[in-house]
Amino acid sequence: MRTFLKWLFLIGVVLLAPIIPLLFWEAQAEAIIAGWSEHPPTPAVTALIVFSLLAADIFLPVPSSVVSTLAGSQLGTLLATLVCWAGMTAGAVIAFALARRYGDAVVRYYTKEADVLAMRKVADRIGPWGIALTRALPILAEAMVLLLGASRLEWRRFLPPTLLANLGIALAYAAFGEVAAQHEWILIAAGISAAAPLLLTWFFRRHLHDATDEPSDAQSNST
Repeated sequence: MRTFLKWLFLIGVVLLAPIIPLLFWEAQAEAIIAGWSEHPPTPAVTALIVFSLLAADIFLPVPSSVVSTLAGSQLGTLLATLVCWAGMTAGAVIAFALARRYGDAVVRYYTKEADVLAMRKVADRIGPWGIALTRALPILAEAMVLLLGASRLEWRRFLPPTLLANLGIALAYAAFGEVAAQHEWILIAAGISAAAPLLLTWFFRRHLHDATDEPSDAQSNST
């Protein structure tokens, strides 16, 4: 019971962390949203901005979950899903192509060694479908794509899991953003969409760390 409460408290802190500042600057946040609502860009301009941000994810620290959620609030579920899916796929294709062409140099430049090692364990276990498993995880998603690109994975094995995973993620965040906009809690939705992937990444890294330690521990005990 104590362990459960500890994890519950941790989850609550992580989810609330991005929202707490909004409580202190509520007036400013409301003013920004009001100005955006009164003079919003056209759907075409919004779609272009969203697509460009997601496509540039490998070069810029773009919070794709937040961008997709806000896109859903502005464009609706269907259009936002299509735009976000196209943008995330373009970003993944660019990263994969660069890694295939320039190899480990691109991987070392854009990712940390620890993340690459973690993604190599995943790739060794389930192959290219590790893309689908990690696609919603910040940093690790890019590390997986770059790693598989540097290993010269065939395009026909890279594209199916990438397309399917991106479609599911885009649909989930876009629908979440539209529902949040309808109920006027888009600020909270943006905070949740920023925190939840970080929490999932932490759990994933922790699981990989534990799974890696167990065999070595067992071997040391047997000796």
